[in-house]
Amino acid sequence: MERVLEAAAGGRIAWGVLALAAPGLNVRLAGAGDRDTPEIRYLIRVFGSRALALGLGYLLSDPEARRRWRRLCLVVDLCDTAAGAAHLVRGDVPRASAAGLTAFTGGYAALGLLALRAEGRQPR
Repeated sequence: MERVLEAAAGGRIAWGVLALAAPGLNVRLAGAGDRDTPEIRYLIRVFGSRALALGLGYLLSDPEARRRWRRLCLVVDLCDTAAGAAHLVRGDVPRASAAGLTAFTGGYAALGLLALRAEGRQPR
């Protein structure tokens, strides 16, 4: 499980760097190229900074601190997934974009829940 979590942290870092370096590309990859504005690019960079911090925080931590980082990442991923689901229900974001991003964050949330479950089975 730890290798998978490290890979996920690497994915956060990659996505964060991409968001910071090329926010327009990030907007297009999200399927929202028709909504590319300076404000959206700013928000993408905010997201990128957060993703980068979560990934680096996890990878640069000792095992005990990683337990806390896993929980922080899970909270972020659950919030992002809930927000995506709300947009899907409201229909105010193109369906394909909302569904893709919600599935993406939902995958991270599911991984976090599996890690939390596995952690409960291991002796400390």
